[in-house]
Amino acid sequence: MASAGSSPLDTYAGNGSAHGTGSTAPWQRAALGANLLSPDGGLGVTIFEEMTTLAVSTGAINLGQGFPDEDGPSEIKAAAQAAIASGANQYAPGQGVPALREAIAAHQKRFYGLDPNPDTEVLVTTGATEAIAAALLAFVQPGDEVLTFEPFYDSYGAIIGLAGAKHVTAPLLAPDFMPDLNALENAFSSRTKVVLLNNPHNPTGAVFPRHVLAKVVELAAKYDAMIVSDEVYEHLTFGPAHIPVASLPGAAARTITISSAGKTFSFTGWKIGWLSGPEHLVAAVRTVKQFLTYSSGTPFQSAIAVGLALPDDFYTGIATTLQHKRDILAAGLRAAGFGVYSPSGTYFINVDTAPLGICDSVDLARRLPGLVGVAAIPVPVFCHPEGAERTRSLLRFAFCKKTGVLEEAAERLATLKDRL
Repeated sequence: MASAGSSPLDTYAGNGSAHGTGSTAPWQRAALGANLLSPDGGLGVTIFEEMTTLAVSTGAINLGQGFPDEDGPSEIKAAAQAAIASGANQYAPGQGVPALREAIAAHQKRFYGLDPNPDTEVLVTTGATEAIAAALLAFVQPGDEVLTFEPFYDSYGAIIGLAGAKHVTAPLLAPDFMPDLNALENAFSSRTKVVLLNNPHNPTGAVFPRHVLAKVVELAAKYDAMIVSDEVYEHLTFGPAHIPVASLPGAAARTITISSAGKTFSFTGWKIGWLSGPEHLVAAVRTVKQFLTYSSGTPFQSAIAVGLALPDDFYTGIATTLQHKRDILAAGLRAAGFGVYSPSGTYFINVDTAPLGICDSVDLARRLPGLVGVAAIPVPVFCHPEGAERTRSLLRFAFCKKTGVLEEAAERLATLKDRL
């Protein structure tokens, strides 16, 4: 953790001195990239661990970490149980079980008109996190730049740091968390090797429209950069349709598309992810991936193949259910006095604490479990120092919980103004 004299933002945002290669050890670069090093070099715990500990110690409802509190479809669980009983308990092929690779290819064609070859253009990974790590480690080296939007999911910074690259960001701006396209263009340079895109976007809940994605593709082509697109929330949108960036003209040849079973099917503990893209890019990522985990989750892979073939009403149903849950929590957050930014996708909702006269969301996040019995995550922890200042009054809440839990959380939050 940071020293006693450092500020909350310092603890998680770091001092900004080494978002490039520096002379630090690889683990230190990873920690710095994930905002785990304080200015004095102390190693802290993640904000997720801190908020979870606070939630447990106070009996608070934990709306910080984004994992569901109920299982996904029973037919997928039954398929996993059957696979275990039938002996599918040894190493899977390094590229993934054929049935799952075929199901991923069929899913991409069914929903988006993309047609990857399951034998050469699809790779199964240990969750989307490994897919992102393997892709960046395959293509990025010291001196390169990796561009993300900001706020950014914390593992992006960690892997960029581990690879020794420089992490460059373009801000997403409230209230709709869309990028300023001029600022996006200014963030590119001749050293931009990879654009790491997250759409739908965590933590903001933004779903990027076609013109934003087209600008990303245009700039990636101009600077000859790859696009690595994290699309794990692809089926969790409320109104706007998800558009895979690989489906845009000129994008497919330079794009790796990543998704996973965890968010769509509510089986986060199974860690089944995948990526697809041009054969030569997938082969490069596979070369790295085989020396990370090689393979994992054999019985779960065939079960997720069953899930990907579920009918359309399953996919529309999960989005409809989540939208209802979003609205339950949003009502409680408005009653609390927050400024509420209603998301178009994911299962996260962001609020502004400034209407309550509070501009330090890190401090409020630490007090909230004791005040009203609800835990959240401050958005500044997903930013570099400049971005942390810009977002210092924002909090993120997860609504991927049972309806009754969200109703109770909304009731508790509604009392916040009286308790402050």
